[in-house]
Amino acid sequence: MFSGIVEELATVVGITHDKDNIDFTLKCSFTNELGIDQSVAHNGVCLTVVKLSGDTYTVTAMRETLDRSNLGLLKVGNRVNVERSMLMNGRLDGHIVQGHVDMTAWCEKIEDADGSKYFTFKYLFDKEMARRGYFTVDKGSVTVNGVSLTVCNPTEDSFQVAIIPYTLEHTNFCDIEVGTKVNLEFDILGKYIARLQAL
Repeated sequence: MFSGIVEELATVVGITHDKDNIDFTLKCSFTNELGIDQSVAHNGVCLTVVKLSGDTYTVTAMRETLDRSNLGLLKVGNRVNVERSMLMNGRLDGHIVQGHVDMTAWCEKIEDADGSKYFTFKYLFDKEMARRGYFTVDKGSVTVNGVSLTVCNPTEDSFQVAIIPYTLEHTNFCDIEVGTKVNLEFDILGKYIARLQAL
């Protein structure tokens, strides 16, 4: 369980293919606090630490994860939003994030907002998926590359988010351009409500 409050940007320092799996080796400031089997969200994808070596750690992504996320596009040197699992004895500053990416979207537009920026993301709309809660609502929550955000101006297949300078500087939103593919996790509460209504 995560909150969508990114701790920092980790750097990809190694990528190894093992059949359909990919092992990603990353470097970040809290590597020495990690343990084997610990969960860490990478661009919003929950992955398990499988190896520790000096100031780096390694996680494995399987085919299902690679098909649903942008992790398969990563290259050595790329920066990844990382967040360790949520402590249950503190404030929930973001929203409930499972680390189970639903699909990818792409950046359609970036607009200046007097110091902040509006990012518009578009995704493939599927009516059946929407009935199961895979959609956005105005002022609702969405996770983009692991960042907990508030939805603005949603349509059937797109939405906007407003990014303040702090978030732009401390997440890989600073690397997003028009056409960049990002990971989406829709609000789990919306999915449960949609499921209950379908019963």
